[in-house]
Amino acid sequence: MAYGYLVVTMNITDPERYKQYMAEAPASVKAFGGEYLVRGGKHETLEGDWKPHRVALLRFPSYEKAKAFYDDAHYTRVRSHRAGATEYFNMVLVEGVEAPIF
Repeated sequence: MAYGYLVVTMNITDPERYKQYMAEAPASVKAFGGEYLVRGGKHETLEGDWKPHRVALLRFPSYEKAKAFYDDAHYTRVRSHRAGATEYFNMVLVEGVEAPIF
């Protein structure tokens, strides 16, 4: 079964308010078998016009687990903590490849 990945870009405008979201989000991710592969850190655009301020990448055991995480009542409540804390928050769910990675 292929992993499910959440690719997230955001611009945090209220770091104090965003801390409330980050205090609770990791437990929700873990509850569905997810893990953070990228959470902030150095990045640069190599091609195109994409200029995200901050990037996160999460991996779940499957596409369905990632979707269940997002739709979960607890995470819905957790998401409310970031309201007003970002200029934008984009999240895309994508299914990974099943082929082995070399």
